[in-house]
Amino acid sequence: MKTTLGLVLGVCLSCAAGVAAQVTAIKAGRLVDPQAATVLSDQIILIRDNKIEQVGKGLAIPADAKVIDLSQMTVLPGLIDCHTHLADGPTDDGDPFSQLKKSAAQVAFESVPNARAFLREGFTTVRDVGVYRALNDVAMRDAIARGFIEGPRMYVAGAYVTITGGAGAMTGFAPDITLPWDLRYGQADSPWEVRQKIRQLVHDGADHIKVLSSGAVLTHGSNPKSQEFTPEELQAAVDEASHFGLRVAAHAHSPDGIKNAIRAGVASIEHATMIDDEGIALAKQHGTYLDMDIYDEECIQEKGRLGKMPLDFLQHDADLGQLHRENFRKAVKAGVKLSFGTDAGVCPYDRSVRQFAFMVKYGMTPMQAIQSATTSAADLLGHSDIIGSIVPGKYADVIAVAGDPLQDVSVLEHVQFVMKDGKVYKQ
Repeated sequence: MKTTLGLVLGVCLSCAAGVAAQVTAIKAGRLVDPQAATVLSDQIILIRDNKIEQVGKGLAIPADAKVIDLSQMTVLPGLIDCHTHLADGPTDDGDPFSQLKKSAAQVAFESVPNARAFLREGFTTVRDVGVYRALNDVAMRDAIARGFIEGPRMYVAGAYVTITGGAGAMTGFAPDITLPWDLRYGQADSPWEVRQKIRQLVHDGADHIKVLSSGAVLTHGSNPKSQEFTPEELQAAVDEASHFGLRVAAHAHSPDGIKNAIRAGVASIEHATMIDDEGIALAKQHGTYLDMDIYDEECIQEKGRLGKMPLDFLQHDADLGQLHRENFRKAVKAGVKLSFGTDAGVCPYDRSVRQFAFMVKYGMTPMQAIQSATTSAADLLGHSDIIGSIVPGKYADVIAVAGDPLQDVSVLEHVQFVMKDGKVYKQ
């Protein structure tokens, strides 16, 4: 009996070892190294299971390795988008009221294609920064991690933390209508209420905190030029989140909303649309990232022309698009930290890659634009040890394109190979 059991255990351990030893070798014709801001030629990337083991020229390829030949392509780390909304359903209706026509389950199921499309565009990691239906993003993150659905690695906010009737609230309905809990989960109106919401979010699985420091463009009854949370409430958010090791992202369009959040110690300012010179100086002084979604103005105006965007949203947006882009140019010139964030969901999920060309048009070099979506994005997330570059010990997140993105960054709009965690999703 003991002998038989020993044989069975030995066979099982041998099988497990065999599975664990899967080796993949990628032949990279050109390899972009965003950490060193260089491009290497004729590199071999050795991957064991889901981690990068070795990178170099002329490395010996194990006889049993699976070989992927990308010798005619440019290879890059998997892209990272730091401002997405993957779990909010389809984007064919620009009005948040569409959320009231569906159950939370329906929205969740209709969001599955969003995650798949995003991964196949080359985004292997995202920082998702809020959902109308609270915790739908937590559920999507976990479903992807367990292999139930395809999608990028997700770090999620769980819900918006916002003032009552604020930029992150469901607004514009009659006052005698009571919303379900998941559409009013994050409302808070004092420093202690902010702390309570963050404690609840931590309990419910959030990876970071998203607060709304100013009014919004795409919220009924809002004013993007206004301030919402007070400095005291923002400071409470950053302090409470820090107790749990979480960082805070702050939505802010208005100059004072931006500066209040920077002074409170947030990790990033989302949008930063109307940032002024003082705000740019403060961001540089504090090391705060600006996550400026300068492409999605194209989609807002396109939906407006097609009659798919509420008129009040278009009025909020008036004159902000070009101002946003010029302020992005100023931030680049000033040397402020900038991460890649698109507000995915405003535009269809297969169009976020188009932002690279806009970032270059408004002041970045192609390498800086790539760094914003790799090394800088990983730094903002606090996960530079596992994502953001192709070096030993990090997750095997690898993409490839034909052509040279350092000569024409728009080639990133046509990613032809995607690997996440050592598994190929597009080839």
